[in-house]
Amino acid sequence: MKWLPALLLCLSATCAFAAQEIKPFVRGSHQQIIAARTGKPFVIAFWSLTCTNCRDDLALFGKLAKKYRNLNLVLVATDTPEQKQEIANTLQHYRLGRGEPWVFADSYTERLRFEVDPQWYGELPRTYFFDAAGHSTAVSGKIDRDQVERWIRENGKSR
Repeated sequence: MKWLPALLLCLSATCAFAAQEIKPFVRGSHQQIIAARTGKPFVIAFWSLTCTNCRDDLALFGKLAKKYRNLNLVLVATDTPEQKQEIANTLQHYRLGRGEPWVFADSYTERLRFEVDPQWYGELPRTYFFDAAGHSTAVSGKIDRDQVERWIRENGKSR
């Protein structure tokens, strides 16, 4: 009976992500994400299960999402749809249940990356900060907390 609370916690974590399905990131998905957020600042973070710096960024985004409840965050795993459960578990671990999860679902990943940004050659993590006017700033590699918080403040997000 001691294991019952742990089991219930695991099931509730799984249900949290089951309610928010991990969407397939295919041709056109990037424009769909942008169009759905017209006039709003948001962040798109590309990451992978095998990327150490990506996990550091996910941890930071988890803390920022808790601090800034209105942070509009899109999380795109560059892994495969077959890894959805591991992706969901990772996002749950970093408390990113409010971020919108996607996963690359086209075996021609170069085409997906080119559609996102012709200057992106696959380095991870890769993060795009979009302001309300739709202008974006790309960051390759680990992000800096102070810079991200400054971006959040400048783009009208509050605690």
